[in-house]
Amino acid sequence: MSDDSGCANPGRSGRATERTTGAPAAAKPRGPWSRRLVDRLPGLAVAVAVASVATVVGGWFPLIGGPVAGIVIGVVLAAVRRPAERLGPGITTASKFVLQLSVVLLGCQLSLTQVVRVGGSSLPVMLGSLVACLAAAYFVGRRLGIGRDLRTLIGVGTSICGASAIAAVTPVIGAASAEVAYAVSTIFLFNIAAVLVFPVLGHLLDMSQQAFGLFAGTAVNDTSSVVAAAATYGDEAGQYAVVVKLTRTLLIIPICLWLAALTKRRALAAGTGGPGVGGPSAGEPGAGGPGAAGPRLNVLKLVPWFLVGFLLTALVNTLGLIPDRAHPGLTTLCVFMITVALSAIGLTTDLRGLRRAGPRPLLLGACLWVVVSVTSLALQYLTSSL
Repeated sequence: MSDDSGCANPGRSGRATERTTGAPAAAKPRGPWSRRLVDRLPGLAVAVAVASVATVVGGWFPLIGGPVAGIVIGVVLAAVRRPAERLGPGITTASKFVLQLSVVLLGCQLSLTQVVRVGGSSLPVMLGSLVACLAAAYFVGRRLGIGRDLRTLIGVGTSICGASAIAAVTPVIGAASAEVAYAVSTIFLFNIAAVLVFPVLGHLLDMSQQAFGLFAGTAVNDTSSVVAAAATYGDEAGQYAVVVKLTRTLLIIPICLWLAALTKRRALAAGTGGPGVGGPSAGEPGAGGPGAAGPRLNVLKLVPWFLVGFLLTALVNTLGLIPDRAHPGLTTLCVFMITVALSAIGLTTDLRGLRRAGPRPLLLGACLWVVVSVTSLALQYLTSSL
């Protein structure tokens, strides 16, 4: 997938100039791909530099983590001085293409064998929590007057896996950078609350190590927060929680497909192609106009390439083709790529948009945090897991 928006065709313009002047060019013009790469390097370098600083900060404060630090630093820098126009193509590439590549690398952390083994006991709790959270995000978010994309991001971030889920969903629905920044910040706030509150709650309820691991794995989002909350409770709880959390990551796939279908249908009904996809031309199936049969969906086009990559890397890892010694490096690379992407999103964030949103998204995040926590405990009780 290429990110060609706003780029001219330098090869064509160069030939046109030569024909007009009648003189040969002093140097052979760069082709389209090399020119695009050169145009993107400065912005990419800035995003990587911000991400590098954020990674150091995340190392100092593990509960914050690199991705959250990246988006905060990016927002602060954008508030002090907006990035120069020439940095735009590279920052856009970092916020979109690098974000999608990071989702592909997420699959390297998954073993489908572990998913099957853990799934039997945790799947009812995971699915129940997911449905309850997304339903609450829709109804409570609408009642609070929160926009569709922002409530979607907060909903999937709370119900699945925080920044990773937001990273996967953002290119599917075409969310604005301000909405991504607010959603990530909201999820982070309640992750910290979970780390502080959940171990105390687990002891009050006299939960077993496995029960608390299931609770933390389904009700806490980012991996660092899951580990922090569960490891505080005990080593066994920590190990079980991580497996549950990684299994929960697979729910990204059906959610993204569902959102892609909704987004595409809305785009077709409105006469556009939706995020990253060109709309139907006049006279094509699904185009408006006299005699049109109405919007139709191409199912294959609904599947984002990075979700296919996510499944393939998970399969490769399950088959044992990725050596165990490579896992730490791949995990670090994945987190750094998410940090680069979120840093770029922070650099393009409109603070006025965040101010206009007000405190309502935080209230929605609090409601969803309570819904997921209560649902997880209730389902464990009903399934005799508690």
